[in-house]
Amino acid sequence: MKIDTKEMLHDILREIAALDYIKPDSIPNIDLYMDQVTTFMDEHLANSRRHSEDKILTKTMINNYAKNHLLPSPQKKKYSKEHMLLLIFIYYFKGILSISDIHTLLGPLTDQFFSQEEGLTLKDIYNEVFGLERTQMEHLMQDIVQKFELSQTTFQDAPGDKQEELQFFSFICLLSFDVYMKKQMIERMLDRIQGPEKPSSDDIQA
Repeated sequence: MKIDTKEMLHDILREIAALDYIKPDSIPNIDLYMDQVTTFMDEHLANSRRHSEDKILTKTMINNYAKNHLLPSPQKKKYSKEHMLLLIFIYYFKGILSISDIHTLLGPLTDQFFSQEEGLTLKDIYNEVFGLERTQMEHLMQDIVQKFELSQTTFQDAPGDKQEELQFFSFICLLSFDVYMKKQMIERMLDRIQGPEKPSSDDIQA
């Protein structure tokens, strides 16, 4: 297997750098029906798809989020801007956390700030958190490059036709270990703040 890891990394980093979050001002100020919600998410998060045919959020997913109290029920089948902000949070979390963990994390925010018209709002929280994104993206890029350079120091004694393949494997392992450890940390933090009545994964559907 011939792999030009350096060129691949350069291309992927360029693609990742182009990723951006949905700005609150991009979300319509009018309430949306389900089809409008899924269309909006598909259009604004298209760059995060792995495959062009992948759906960002489906009607079934959104209905399950409401059913399992991750998302307040729509009013007259319409979703507000706050619903949209919560759905964006859910979208990002669902790739690494269980539905029950997302419930633990977002539940208090929903209880305290959903439909909050005075003081701190969900929009304020969203802006504060995602405002850190650009700085974190720079750190992330640097960390990925460092891991790549470290992977290139491995398997120095491997046969020439195998070295590149094994170094590629090392690079994937380094990235995976980083994700694994951070996921472990998040789960342990959530375990410490969860209440005694936290729903089990058997009770919540994805």
